[in-house]
Amino acid sequence: MVTTGYESITVPGGAAWDAYRAAPGAGRGPGIVLLPEVTGVNDHMRALADELAGHGYPVLVPDLFWRLRRRFEGNDPAGMAEGATLARRLDRDEAVTDLTATLAHLRAMPGCTGGVGVVGFCVGGTLAYLCGTSVRAGGRGPDAVVSYYGSGVPDLLDRVDSLECPAMFHFGDRDPYLPADGIAAVEAAVANRPDVAVHHYDAGHAFANPDAPSSHDPEATDIAWGRTRTFLDDALP
Repeated sequence: MVTTGYESITVPGGAAWDAYRAAPGAGRGPGIVLLPEVTGVNDHMRALADELAGHGYPVLVPDLFWRLRRRFEGNDPAGMAEGATLARRLDRDEAVTDLTATLAHLRAMPGCTGGVGVVGFCVGGTLAYLCGTSVRAGGRGPDAVVSYYGSGVPDLLDRVDSLECPAMFHFGDRDPYLPADGIAAVEAAVANRPDVAVHHYDAGHAFANPDAPSSHDPEATDIAWGRTRTFLDDALP
């Protein structure tokens, strides 16, 4: 049985904010930080967290926009537009601080064995990569990273040598926010990394988001999610 609720996470300086928690009812396992799209911690993200918890992973879904608007949720085109505005205002240095606190909090939870993977979509996909290159909690970063259509990743490839864990990238070849040369740059940057995989899909941006019906691709979603699940099972200690 999966248990759910919210965890209060504290950052340096004492400010506290929330992350959705989904945890297996019994036993312990590696944890997962699930980073949402611009639509925030909505029903879809909670459902994914619950699914992963059902497979034995304790999961936290942090409120990425808490410094701008707490508990933001978007489930329609208007919400996506508002979330996109929030994402543009997101400060990456503050995001690293928040993700460091999230990683440390998850590792300290009773159901977590210490291994942690980070899975992110859209803005969360960029932050998942940033987590792998820049977040170190107690000197230790995540143990695996999965990035879905992170359009900001090509702009952060100067950090690729700091990616210290296995990683998987999912990109849509018809993504208007991430042209082919950007995807090619990511592939070139990790070409010598046997522990990093880059997957292409005949799909656009947000292909795994059912709240975006104009871009959602169920077939690509199922293939990518299957690859993600296998990767996490293999990579997490």
